[in-house]
Amino acid sequence: MVKGISRRVIVVRTPDPRFFEQAVFFLREDAFHREGVTNEQVLSEARQVAAGYIRRSRADAAAPRKRRIPIGARWCALGAAAASLIWGIFLLL
Repeated sequence: MVKGISRRVIVVRTPDPRFFEQAVFFLREDAFHREGVTNEQVLSEARQVAAGYIRRSRADAAAPRKRRIPIGARWCALGAAAASLIWGIFLLL
């Protein structure tokens, strides 16, 4: 929360309320002092960023998550395999 400071913000409402109701962008102080930057360009950029977030969130939710075996379990399995191999070799001799 910003207190005691006057800031310019852009609030973008989302077309898909499953993720968030609105996105708030805090503008830099020099955002409009740059050459050729208009209000429409800044608003368009904010909308593109919000839409990109929604696309990435949907892609992340749709992608299957890979289950990784914990490192401790890997070392345990490797040790058991090595012990079994050594035990098998000694039985053959």
